[in-house]
Amino acid sequence: MSRPMAGALAETYLRKRGIANLRGATSLRFHPRCYYRPGDDVPTEKWPAMIAAVTDFGGDITGVHRTWLDPSGEDKAPIDTPRRAMGDLLGNAVRFDMAKDVMAAGEGIETVLSLRCVLPAMPMVAALSAAHLSAILFPLRLRRLYILRDNDAAGEGAAASLIDRARAAGIEVIVLSPTLDDFNQDLRWLGVHELRAAIVPQLAWEDVARFLELSA
Repeated sequence: MSRPMAGALAETYLRKRGIANLRGATSLRFHPRCYYRPGDDVPTEKWPAMIAAVTDFGGDITGVHRTWLDPSGEDKAPIDTPRRAMGDLLGNAVRFDMAKDVMAAGEGIETVLSLRCVLPAMPMVAALSAAHLSAILFPLRLRRLYILRDNDAAGEGAAASLIDRARAAGIEVIVLSPTLDDFNQDLRWLGVHELRAAIVPQLAWEDVARFLELSA
């Protein structure tokens, strides 16, 4: 029942958050009147929403994430829980391109999309929460994992757990850290050029040529 993002309110919402590059973001769609249930004894409401498909490695949908939006597109909807996910989430993720040997993983959709404004050719996944980030599954051929860490206690804990799991599987791990609280804040308040400058020293040298220069 959802529709493509192009020209829709969800695209406006992301652009308001500094995210202008949505190439390869086919896992995201838009629903103009998505049901929202505030509680058991409260009438169901309808709000526009950004819809994200949670998938496994084969591309099969295992769950759905909804971000309800204000009709202006300026921000999330003024409701108690504007983000909700349902389905089989553990180990799966919202995927932006299919990963092979290199992949980046973060918590939120906006966080991952912000870094894709600098590294649009790098496959990335959004796990949707710190707990789910620590439990993501690894592609069989993955040899290097970039972890997009949020600057809070939950983000640090998720990164630590994921580092242990990846290293035990023989995967090289590189943690990418934002200057502010998360990469979307960096993108909005510092700008794409400063974000790019901060990311370059954190990447493996061969990935600078492979992924970053493609976005110049």
